[in-house]
Formats: sequence, C-alpha cells, structure tokens
Amino acid sequence: MRLAALRQRNSLILHDADSLCDAPGTHQIHPDLFTADYWRERGLIVGEAPGRGSSLFLQATPTEQWVLRPYRRGGLIAKMSEKRYVWTGVERTRAFRELRLTATLFEQGLPVPKPVACRVVRFGLTYEAALITVRVPGATALAERVVNHAADDALLQRVGAMIKRFHDAGLDHVDLNARNILIAPSGEPWLIDLDRCRLRQPGNKWQNKNLARLERSLIKFKSQDQYLSILRGYTH
Repeated sequence: MRLAALRQRNSLILHDADSLCDAPGTHQIHPDLFTADYWRERGLIVGEAPGRGSSLFLQATPTEQWVLRPYRRGGLIAKMSEKRYVWTGVERTRAFRELRLTATLFEQGLPVPKPVACRVVRFGLTYEAALITVRVPGATALAERVVNHAADDALLQRVGAMIKRFHDAGLDHVDLNARNILIAPSGEPWLIDLDRCRLRQPGNKWQNKNLARLERSLIKFKSQDQYLSILRGYTH
C-alpha cells in the first residue's frame, strides 16, 4: 500500500496510490469522489448503513464495493455544528489520522477494511471530512447477529480472540461496540470505525475500558451471556 497526499481545489486528499489512479476505467482522484452526487449520477449507490451521516455502499468496480462515510458529530455539540471540526493541521484531522491508522493495521494483516482514500475540506478555522474504505463482502454487524440469535459460542469466542489480537498490537478502540464488529459470511470477525482510535503501549486500564464499552453495548441487546463467551475467547 502506497499512501500519497495531494491538494485539489480546496481539498486535501490522502489515498492509496494502488487503489486510485488515473488509468482509463478507474475512478480518478478528485474531490467529487467523496460526494453522494458523483456516485448517484452514475447509478453506483447500492445501499447505505444506518448511523451518523448515513454511510453509502458504492459499486466501485464490478467485483468490489466501497463504503463512503462522512464524519459527523453526535451529542449536544452537533446542535452547533454537525459536520465541522476545528482545524489544527491536516495530519491531526480525524480523516487523515483514521486512514493512516487503518493502513498501518491493514499492513500488519489485522482484519480491518482496506483503506482507499480520505478527503479534508478546509474552511478557515474549521474543516469537513469523509473517508472511503473497501466494504467487507457480505458482512453483517455483530449486533444484528446477536438480535437474530445467530451468534453461537464459537463465533463469539472468535470475536474475543480478534479483539485480543488488536490489543496486542496496541489498538485502543474507543468505541468498541457490537455495531463496529462485522462478521463475514465465513464467520471471520472484522473491526471497523477507527475514528479517534490510536496505538499505544499495552495496558490493562485502557484495554479493560474497551471491553467494558463492548459489554455495555451488548447489555443493550440483553446479551450478557454473549459477552462472557467473547471474554473466554479473549483470555484463551
């Protein structure tokens, strides 16, 4: 994976030069690539995911789909500005940090979606951003599996073992929940949404905080027993 940065109009773009290029028949590197209109005009939007900003599923090539996710605020601060963030430098933007982190983990062979590109648009002291990653084919959220009683003990233990791999690599996933864990048709778990996450030295405090966040998420689905299965996979 070769990450390259460029400026086009008032946009700053970081992309995988092996996924996006100017060769005929490919989607060229351009700010419009990060807008819904670009894909809608070409009839290439094939679905969307729930959540802040409504991530779009895109038929990027005949054999590969992408996920376009705009960055959106939640909570009370969203009432002041839903999609603007304070500018403190391009490498400190949420999009650049998430793409670089995802690329690092992907290069290590960890189960994260392959990053494609991100765009930051600066407006003086603020900015907006969006991220594109490769969609995991046929994957469903762990939350959906739990609700539909389609998460057996073996699957849940694989989820726990996956989380342990990320913790051993130093990933502090600050929003570890049942919606940010995907299950591929093969049963392999994947981790998504690395916004605001970071690599740090191993430590019980932050690792336990991640696990507690996941436990609270599963409790919302009345799935305390499922969390215990995940914990068994994590500790063995």
